[in-house]
Amino acid sequence: MAWLEPIELDGRRGYRVRPPGGDETLREFPVATKADVAAAIARARQAAVSWNATPVRERVAIVDRAVEVLVENQEKYVDVISGETGRSTVETQFMSIFAACDAMNYYARRAASVLGDESVSLHLLKIKKATVAYHPLGVVGIITPWNGPFQLSMNPTVQALLAGNCVLLKPSEVTPGCGELVGEIFREAGLPEGVLQVLLGDGETGAALVSGGVDKISFTGSVATGRKIGAACGEQLIPCTLELGGKDPAVVLEDADLDRAVRGVTFAGLMNAGQFCAGTERVYVVESVADEFIDKLTEHMQGLRLGDDIGPCISQAQLAIVKRHVDGAVLDGAVLRCGGEVEGPYFQPTVLTQVTHEMAVMSEETFGPVLPVMIVDDAEHAVRMANDTRYGLGATVWTKNKARGEALARRIKAGSVCVNDSVITYGVLEVPFGGRGDSGVGAVNGAHALRGWSFAQPILTDRLGQKDEQHWYPYTQETADGLKKAIKVLWGSALRRLL
Repeated sequence: MAWLEPIELDGRRGYRVRPPGGDETLREFPVATKADVAAAIARARQAAVSWNATPVRERVAIVDRAVEVLVENQEKYVDVISGETGRSTVETQFMSIFAACDAMNYYARRAASVLGDESVSLHLLKIKKATVAYHPLGVVGIITPWNGPFQLSMNPTVQALLAGNCVLLKPSEVTPGCGELVGEIFREAGLPEGVLQVLLGDGETGAALVSGGVDKISFTGSVATGRKIGAACGEQLIPCTLELGGKDPAVVLEDADLDRAVRGVTFAGLMNAGQFCAGTERVYVVESVADEFIDKLTEHMQGLRLGDDIGPCISQAQLAIVKRHVDGAVLDGAVLRCGGEVEGPYFQPTVLTQVTHEMAVMSEETFGPVLPVMIVDDAEHAVRMANDTRYGLGATVWTKNKARGEALARRIKAGSVCVNDSVITYGVLEVPFGGRGDSGVGAVNGAHALRGWSFAQPILTDRLGQKDEQHWYPYTQETADGLKKAIKVLWGSALRRLL
């Protein structure tokens, strides 16, 4: 039995959603068609006339009320999110409710300063006044995945709304209720009709949204789909943010605190049952401490409890991918230290050693509770192996020498690196979160990301009100001589260091 079951609803194609491994029906819904999406975009365009012009302080007030709604109803929302994802209450509170409250409040507190007019000091044209105004893009599309369905929907949505855009949110068909919660929260907070619409559907719905004439697309999901969306946005000359897959390495050096490294690597690799784009999927440990590290890691992993600590895989298809990677590695010579088997909707926490980069478990995104460990000669060897990937989302370095760890971090080709910590970068809202290579384009956090939902318009004003400018028509020899002299004075002398 499929956990996401195709059905027909009133003559339309739809889905029945069940919890991972469960029999009960959580919800049924029809797939939003191309016509449905077009109608939603038209409604958003109408709503945008007013919402784009709404002062930032009024947008902030609505987000503040939304935070209150989320806090007051958190138990109900935990039940919905945990029901669709199979995650424990603690993991849902941590990954979804806590993270969403923080993101909503963080951007609400900073929206006025980040999105307000910016006065720019000019290095040369001092007789001009320069201001950058940040305008809403208009109507934007946000397409989100099943592995962090609530937070990965809420975070870009709140940024886009604060920037003055109308939003069309298309959540994964596997976790539609988590997307609907975002709509419900803002509806309860008093967001005007049509400013945020949730479109339930699958790839057909997403494709219609991408090609429907919106002003930006934000997508979190697979590399294959991200490439198609990037190409479609390029054809339309609209911006996009693509947060895609990862195959994040952990580097454990000979001077690492092995107990902390083991716990950190385990958490980074197994949070959300390993279904986390910035989770650790490869471990490189220096030979001198490898045996001790692997023994400690295996013991720690064996003590984790299915259901309480480790949640289920979201679907049978995902279970099959994880099983294929592990079985394929063992068949090719890897040693299974623990785990490796399916138990209902769960995959046992798994440690593999004697792995190589020719194995799928070391080169492809596994998205499961699996930690393959490779022994390396030294830090240089570890960096070479860490960079031997087409992905570049995150990485971790474990060493007691923080300066050495930070120096090593700069050499790893990843969007972000943690030293003696793990999987916290997305939650650090002050800094950009994005990837390199197949891990995506653009960043989803920080002031730059919030402004990314706007069009930056420079406005230059003459301060003096002169009748003429030296470089205006008609051109004369005097103009040429004056420019020649100015070039020599400004950049042919030490003066250029002051500019």
